[in-house]
Amino acid sequence: MNAFLLDRYGKQRVLRRAEVPSPMLGEDEVMVQVHAAGVNLLDSKIRDGEFKLILPYHLPLVLGHDVAGVVVEVGSRVRQFKPGDEVYARPDDFRIGTFAEYIAVKEASLAIKPKALSMEEAASIPLVGLTAWQALIEKANLKKGQKVFIQAGSGGVGTFAIQLAKHVGATVATTTSSANTDLVRGLGADVVIDYKSDDFEKVLQGYDVVLHSQDATALEKSLRVLKPGGTLISISGPPDPTFARGIGAPWFVRSAVRLLSYGVRKRAIGRDLKYSFLFMKASGHQLSEITSLIDGGAIRPVLDRVFSFDSTNEAMAYVEKGRAKGKVVVRVR
Repeated sequence: MNAFLLDRYGKQRVLRRAEVPSPMLGEDEVMVQVHAAGVNLLDSKIRDGEFKLILPYHLPLVLGHDVAGVVVEVGSRVRQFKPGDEVYARPDDFRIGTFAEYIAVKEASLAIKPKALSMEEAASIPLVGLTAWQALIEKANLKKGQKVFIQAGSGGVGTFAIQLAKHVGATVATTTSSANTDLVRGLGADVVIDYKSDDFEKVLQGYDVVLHSQDATALEKSLRVLKPGGTLISISGPPDPTFARGIGAPWFVRSAVRLLSYGVRKRAIGRDLKYSFLFMKASGHQLSEITSLIDGGAIRPVLDRVFSFDSTNEAMAYVEKGRAKGKVVVRVR
């Protein structure tokens, strides 16, 4: 099959298109013919080597964390899927590789594709949808009437998280540029702050939850907009000891993580706040819940651009610029 390979770690390194063997199919796995693959900043960060300690992949590696496609074969223990099913998934860590014509995905990580969506639209959902779900529903236990601040509302996670929070019944604040104000308001944002001209710390106060995705300066300010007992969930770091234990990191990685997050954890405790780092996990069950919301009209995909499979490197470069409204997808088939 054709795939895009990472041969060596390095910033802005070009992936190599090559003919490689199709993946081996495990007893609990489903072989998916890839029709479309979402492109995420996570792919670039892995390529650059930023996650070598946390995710020690063996090279060469096929990147890609979102897939929508058709089932062509199932393992002997698979019961929920059959050939011909239209499905989507965020494959498990160490089983990624959607920048390819085929991928084997664990049955537990797969879900039936929303009927209302095209393959390209469906491929835009899994990673950002699961990130928002695990942050707001699973970790923060967001409830009707609470106030949530979602940073970078026009990005991939932001566009999904705003809609999910509004479905729950929360009041939503977000940051974006003035060019994207109408977009995020249309998704349900109640308070929209132009990050180029306004300081969100001076506008927001008494929030229950912050979904943090920006830099360290925004992290410090976010602690100050939360009310006592509030929760800050970061998807951009620093990782915390709970995360390190959860991935079974070796002792030296756990020690480094503890030091990296010590300051923010101490400041959070001093303000009677909860801080946690989220690195989302694959979940077919949660994706099925998301499918119901999409087919019910509560959430819609926000798709910026669709690139051809041949242009996978260009798609990654476009995402790295940080200007995409919603998600970027590669059409594989």
